[in-house]
Amino acid sequence: MKPAGRSSQAAGRRFTPVADLKVKLYADGAQVAEMLELRAKPFIRGFTTNPTLMRKAGVNDYRQFAQEVLAAIPDRPISFEVISDDLAEMERQARAIATWGRCVFVKIPITNTRGRPCYELIHRLSHDGIRVNVTAVLTLEQVERAAFALRGGAPSNISVFAGRIADTGRDPVPMVTKALGMLDEPQMELIWASPRELLNVFQADAAGCHIITITGDLLKKLDLVGKDLVELSLDTVKMFRDDAVTAGFTLKDVR
Repeated sequence: MKPAGRSSQAAGRRFTPVADLKVKLYADGAQVAEMLELRAKPFIRGFTTNPTLMRKAGVNDYRQFAQEVLAAIPDRPISFEVISDDLAEMERQARAIATWGRCVFVKIPITNTRGRPCYELIHRLSHDGIRVNVTAVLTLEQVERAAFALRGGAPSNISVFAGRIADTGRDPVPMVTKALGMLDEPQMELIWASPRELLNVFQADAAGCHIITITGDLLKKLDLVGKDLVELSLDTVKMFRDDAVTAGFTLKDVR
């Protein structure tokens, strides 16, 4: 059997250049320096963050963090999340957060921690002109009810946590495709949230998803898109060899 040559490797899938993707890339994180670095990249169209990311980044003062970010990035959508579990306090926080900047979206979870739906709050905020990002969405029923609450309101996002759906062994692509059909007004946009691999960017683009969030770690892999697999194989072999040498591993006494 004749081994496949390099030309056969190059005959595989053709990848859409990042600059030509229809899906918008939003950077997901809470490291201020990284956010400012990513602002310089024209393909980063917006930003999202959440309390978990802020905690991991060592943020101690939520408002100060937000003010620092918004002072440096005043012209792109940025989502900040309410941190209360009480619906009345959620509303107070949401209205305050909305005043922080003209491009701010306020993240409202689909329910509170007791499972109480937030649809009435989402409707009230959106119809008062506040840009809402409905977060932690994992079912089509949640998408449908969130879209109904947002109908006729301000520009809004619904964040389907496709990565968490995939973590359960379910394929998120069919759900994302169906969810897109439930957003029947142009001011609503669907976010593919919590991606697990760079392939998700191209899946979201093919599905017609409006936005995908992407972490700094995944962004670092963009240079691999479309790379020749023979070259990548060789790079992997070199990495293993270099690490073995650096670690000082030896097997001289192996019989």
